[in-house]
Amino acid sequence: MALPTVDLDAIENLRSLSPDDGDVFLKEILTIFLDDTPTRIAELHSNLKSGTVANFVRAAHSIKGSSSNVGASELRKIAEDLEHESRTNGLAHLESSVTDLEGAFDRVRSELNKLIVT
Repeated sequence: MALPTVDLDAIENLRSLSPDDGDVFLKEILTIFLDDTPTRIAELHSNLKSGTVANFVRAAHSIKGSSSNVGASELRKIAEDLEHESRTNGLAHLESSVTDLEGAFDRVRSELNKLIVT
């Protein structure tokens, strides 16, 4: 079963934290996520090149957590898999998975930007 790009229940949960602010809080959280995630993806690439497993694991873990918070289910799953695989087997053969993660983030960014603009 394919995971949704963005789980709208998670978006509604974020909205419910500040229901009377016209989505100001939601948009702030989504903007932080969209601004921060490319930095974490760059860290994945950098650590893949340098072979620094601990920092790679940390970046993947960070993406996993923030993705979960905004309902980016597919992205969360890929980050979780990267975290587990790198921790268990090192960084060999993870380049294509990082590319998959980037594609998932592009899809998430497209969906979340629609929520920020509205």
